[in-house]
Amino acid sequence: MRTYIALLYSIVLTPQRRVVMADLKAMAEGLGFSNTRTLAASGNLVFDAPETPISELESRLEAAFPQTFGRHVDIIVRDASGWGAFAAGNPFPQESAKVAGQVAVRVMRQPVPEAVADTLTPYVADDEKIALVNGDIWIVFSRERPNSRLLTAVGHKRLGIGTSRNWNTVRKLAEMVGA
Repeated sequence: MRTYIALLYSIVLTPQRRVVMADLKAMAEGLGFSNTRTLAASGNLVFDAPETPISELESRLEAAFPQTFGRHVDIIVRDASGWGAFAAGNPFPQESAKVAGQVAVRVMRQPVPEAVADTLTPYVADDEKIALVNGDIWIVFSRERPNSRLLTAVGHKRLGIGTSRNWNTVRKLAEMVGA
């Protein structure tokens, strides 16, 4: 058995309905996954399964989601054995120590090429930072601006399927999986 981390893109289905984590766990258990657990109520699922290609796990979860919750949601799966290295690759450790909630990573289904950094540069405010690490996009968001231009610049339409998590979540997931 291997441990995997599944990150849901957006779990707000309607203003009146959110994904309840107990229902998400039950959905995963219905797929035959074991030792299911969640982190916060923001679409972070950890589970055990026989060694399986990541794309197959993503497909299975994404196919079950609309049956359970009535709507498609993109789901990014990572092997938990690599999550420690992923977290250690945070290019902004000083900022993470000071303002962890403002440091985020866009976890991509398919790694974005290094050239993407150049296309994102015009969207980076003076008090923001951006870095690509192994195809994922790390960002330090502005403390002054509530709506960064980077939010739309790193979206699905431009860069493909991905989901964002702040440093606190990345760190807590690492702790959950013993990374």
